[in-house]
Amino acid sequence: MYSFSNISKSKIGVIGDVMLDHYLHGNCDRISPEAPVQVVDIKSQVYTLGGAGNVMENLIALNCPTCFISVCGDDDGAKILQKEIEKKKPYFHQLITDKDRKTTIKTRVLANKHQLIRLDSEDKNDISNDISDQILDALKKVITEISVLIMSDYCKGVLTDNLVRDINILCKNNNVITIVDSKDKALKKYHNTSIVKPNKKEASIASGINIVDDETLRMACEKIAETTNCKTVIVTLSEEGMAIFHENQLDKIPTRALEVFDVTGAGDTVIASIAFGIANGLSIHDACDFSNHAAAVVVRKIGSATATLAEINDLIA
Repeated sequence: MYSFSNISKSKIGVIGDVMLDHYLHGNCDRISPEAPVQVVDIKSQVYTLGGAGNVMENLIALNCPTCFISVCGDDDGAKILQKEIEKKKPYFHQLITDKDRKTTIKTRVLANKHQLIRLDSEDKNDISNDISDQILDALKKVITEISVLIMSDYCKGVLTDNLVRDINILCKNNNVITIVDSKDKALKKYHNTSIVKPNKKEASIASGINIVDDETLRMACEKIAETTNCKTVIVTLSEEGMAIFHENQLDKIPTRALEVFDVTGAGDTVIASIAFGIANGLSIHDACDFSNHAAAVVVRKIGSATATLAEINDLIA
């Protein structure tokens, strides 16, 4: 059982690519006369936070005061995004408007519980130096209050090479632990980040080593640690659990999931709960074990979900 007595004092920051997940729910019982496609009669729509926004939600579900910084466009999507963030009541948040880009929206059309199509509206170009400076200025407002900073990189252009470098310098000067979850294929820009958390496929791509057993897993972790100069590499292995490469030692912990209905957003849960564990005094190994249980909770739910401390403790019990 996990008990954290000083949660209110352990603030965590999140910077990265935020997106809106837009779900259109309807019924389908005919084919269009215009083309051989299904006609969906839309009955309802829902907006939820995705990407870095889902990381923030996972932290808030653990009763963690969260500082959230990201970028949006100057459009209707940004207004919806702002409202969704405000609903979650983060400790601090700043959504920086970039008039040269669109707010990322992923629209999914579902009929009779089946997803028919996904429509993405987004820009992937790097943010400008001016926007980058605004992000850094926002982080400086809270840097002395946070103990861990998560960089959630979906490669949509927010976490540029220069911004990551400046973030790492700022965090190092303020004794803030940095954790990255990135879709980046090389990870070179994350030099001097404290913890790097790829999944198995991402680790294989970033290291150039095909992971097929524990030996190649170790080699991949060593390569990533060398490339990023990080202290710890954590690789999620789906049904095989999680691998921790720390102080030149490789340790594996098994999955805690008994039932898997949907793995959407599970990676966001993992990095959020690892950060939460570390911020609240757990060792790397115990933080990963805590995270493993949190992931086991969310994969039993449908869609991007979160896990509460009570749910995690119930699973452990």
